[in-house]
Amino acid sequence: MPPLDKRGKWVFGGVVVGPQREITIPPEARQEYGFRAGQRISFLKGSRRSGGFSIVCSSRLVSPLDRRVIEQGRVEPAGRVTLPPELDVQPGDRLLVVRGSGYAPIFLVRGPIYDKALWHPELPVF
Repeated sequence: MPPLDKRGKWVFGGVVVGPQREITIPPEARQEYGFRAGQRISFLKGSRRSGGFSIVCSSRLVSPLDRRVIEQGRVEPAGRVTLPPELDVQPGDRLLVVRGSGYAPIFLVRGPIYDKALWHPELPVF
């Protein structure tokens, strides 16, 4: 998982939204945040600046974050997740997955970190 620059966010790579609005959580992110098949998850609103969302294990949801929950779901085999319609993403969209807080990875749709990642074609895409 490389940083984008000396002080930059650490990234897991990119993900492409599939035709059924599904994504794959990168393997390193699954391991770091403890995602397992069948596990209940919550989708949290992202920032206005970078858009997107975070995914957190519902069992790790703490009270300051619970008011940001958009929807809940489950992790499918191989780390696949179906995105709820409330998220502003479409099939074919490319999201950047970055290390977030100790609770959840962040899936960005725009912003300065996303723009910087465009200069790094070596980042894996899941």
